Amino acid sequence: MRARIYQPTKTAMQSGTAKTKNWVLEYVNDTGRDVDPLMGWTSSADTQAQVKLSFDSKEAALDYAKDNGIEATVTDPKTRKPVIRQGGYGENFATNRRGVWTH
Repeated sequence: MRARIYQPTKTAMQSGTAKTKNWVLEYVNDTGRDVDPLMGWTSSADTQAQVKLSFDSKEAALDYAKDNGIEATVTDPKTRKPVIRQGGYGENFATNRRGVWTH
């Protein structure tokens, strides 16, 4: 049984970093997915592919995989440099601006 361990990224609908601190162990689908010819739904006979386990740290996820004999692949996250402006968001509404502000 194979699994991957990763730290989820933020969704496109959020600007903060909520739900990105935990690590997730997700089983890899061993069998292929089938498409139902009538409805077009995607299905699989592998029920482990639906399981996602959440851990506080990468080491805890690796320990769980080792204790249960799961072959795990770790994907480290790519970190971004935070964008911090001098005046921050309030700079958009500054009253002491010298020039004309446009988009």
